[in-house]
Amino acid sequence: MDNGFELGAWVQKLYMLSTSDHASVVSMNLFVALLCGCIVIGHLLEGYRWMNESITALIIGLCTGVVILLMSRGKSSHLLVFSEDLFFIYLLPPIIFNAGFQVKKKQFFRNFITIMLFGAFGTLISCAVISTGVMLFFKNLEIGYLDISDYLAIGAIFAATDSVCTLQVLSQDETPLLYSLVFGEGVVNDATSVVLFNAIQSSDLTTIDPTIALHFIGSFLYLFLASTLLGVLTGLLSAFIIKKLYFGRHSTDREVALMILMAYLSYILAELFYLSGILTVFFCGIVMSHYTWHNVTESSRITTKHAFATLSFVAETFIFLYVGMDALDIEKWRFVSDSPGTSVAVSSTLLCLVLLGRAAFVFPLSFLTNLTKKSQNEHITFGQQVIIWWAGLMRGAVSMALAYNKFTTSGHTKLRPHAIMITSTITVVLFSTMVCGLMTQPLIRLLLPHPKQSSSAASSGSNTPRSVRIPLLGNQQDSEADMSDEHPPTSLRMLLATPTHTVHRCWRKFDDTFMRPVFGGRGFVPFIPGSPTEQNPY
Repeated sequence: MDNGFELGAWVQKLYMLSTSDHASVVSMNLFVALLCGCIVIGHLLEGYRWMNESITALIIGLCTGVVILLMSRGKSSHLLVFSEDLFFIYLLPPIIFNAGFQVKKKQFFRNFITIMLFGAFGTLISCAVISTGVMLFFKNLEIGYLDISDYLAIGAIFAATDSVCTLQVLSQDETPLLYSLVFGEGVVNDATSVVLFNAIQSSDLTTIDPTIALHFIGSFLYLFLASTLLGVLTGLLSAFIIKKLYFGRHSTDREVALMILMAYLSYILAELFYLSGILTVFFCGIVMSHYTWHNVTESSRITTKHAFATLSFVAETFIFLYVGMDALDIEKWRFVSDSPGTSVAVSSTLLCLVLLGRAAFVFPLSFLTNLTKKSQNEHITFGQQVIIWWAGLMRGAVSMALAYNKFTTSGHTKLRPHAIMITSTITVVLFSTMVCGLMTQPLIRLLLPHPKQSSSAASSGSNTPRSVRIPLLGNQQDSEADMSDEHPPTSLRMLLATPTHTVHRCWRKFDDTFMRPVFGGRGFVPFIPGSPTEQNPY
């Protein structure tokens, strides 16, 4: 009798497990079909510059959420439960790595100081403004109890910009300076926001004193520098291994696989040592494009370039599609249904603080940057400052992930204050992405009616396929034009007069003398017996 009962319970458990597995398969099928739909519709809207693929995925996600909500009779609106591991471990790495791998490094490093000012120091200013604002205003909104760590975390969450949507309407060739600043600042901003958020989470903020403040600053700097160094070292290790072992003589598949796995390893190592995976994988991408990519065969270069871009594109579409569906999650909205005015007030306050926090550093730091520029063509004009300010107002996947990390448990919210913060984050993300994303292109046309003329001095003159071949600090022709050997920077005065050119020159001499002989790079021709067509023509 007992055996029969146990057998029946086992069969029932097996049936429930198989049903659950089948439901997961059905959900994944629908999600993959939606991804295909996003790609097809995005292709059809290619000529319509106002509607980019991020907004398209958001709208499709919202429509899908409405359909699921109606079919489930108000019980659920999404196919998958949000998982922080899914976002941080699987979706974010290919996006950030491809950003570093495909970046036009000449423009990025030419504006490196400005990018770091905006992306790192500017993020700290924005976080401080938002945190101070929520401390002052949220107490009057009766949302419930939030402690000091919650307020600081909110500042870090809403200081994280989402430049993916904006970059789809900006052109590297028409507005190279704008693209470089918005792109570079966006990546550094995301990394800084995550590092800042982790530092807040790991610090004891119940009592604020100078010792705690110094510990917090030290923890932030350690995470920032250690993460960058780990990414550089991992990239150099991949270059050294591929240069010495010549995988291409037997199989290009091994080269491609090793590049992909080493890139992912850099991110996982950073997470293992509690560092910033975003910074690590970004700088790993830069180093691998400068050294490793030139050590592989020509077929591997083409394959890796398109493989990284494809993985990044799918991950971005997946994130925006899910955010659109999750915006209608009935569980979270149920907590705020009794006081919708409070939710509206919180979302409006956050939007205003995001606007103010962004303006608090873009315009002052742009003014300070212009003071250091001798040439008028290198100045950031007021119109460009407005576009940089506007482009960084969008909040997206990183803000959502950090909010879930702080205010939910396994994707579910059980406290009213936390539910209000989640719904407010969703509202800010949707509003900023839709409105700012749609209005960016008209704003560029209004403020920069002739972008090609206004930015011709900063234009690199290279198209997208060639961008991957540009070395770390520019191509040889630009280097010779910008700083000839007739006036070598032999004094501190020369360094102060032309810091960018001086650092550029010193780096190239160091790179050519010490780095390239060991790690390969541009100009390296891997020896592959019997395959003359695989020789590197560059």
